[in-house]
Amino acid sequence: MAYPAEYRYTKEHEWIQIDGANGTVGITDYAQDSLGDIVFVDLPKVGDTLEAGKVFGSVESVKAVSDLYAPVSGTVTEINESLAHEPEKINTDAHATWLLKLSLSNPAELDALLAAPDYEKFVSEETGH
Repeated sequence: MAYPAEYRYTKEHEWIQIDGANGTVGITDYAQDSLGDIVFVDLPKVGDTLEAGKVFGSVESVKAVSDLYAPVSGTVTEINESLAHEPEKINTDAHATWLLKLSLSNPAELDALLAAPDYEKFVSEETGH
């Protein structure tokens, strides 16, 4: 799986795409593949404040419920409403299916995230592949 080079990644398998002082957050293909068929997504509300590294929601699959961790701190500006009715969109294309958008409160936190080659290396070390 090729991970988009323009994204930054967490070791908890979230991605963020940056556009100026705003970010778009989703989960990686590795995460959705590990979870299996996603049946429910629990997201914060617009206006909620997220803190880097803290849980902001969850993804439920037929196998398990997995917490979602904020890659950076910020305020939620939009959530992907379509996931309430079509959570399986994440399984179809995890890197194109966003969960939420936020305005960054501390852009320096991006420096702690992994670039695509580093994330790929992390996943291969974690899985032994």
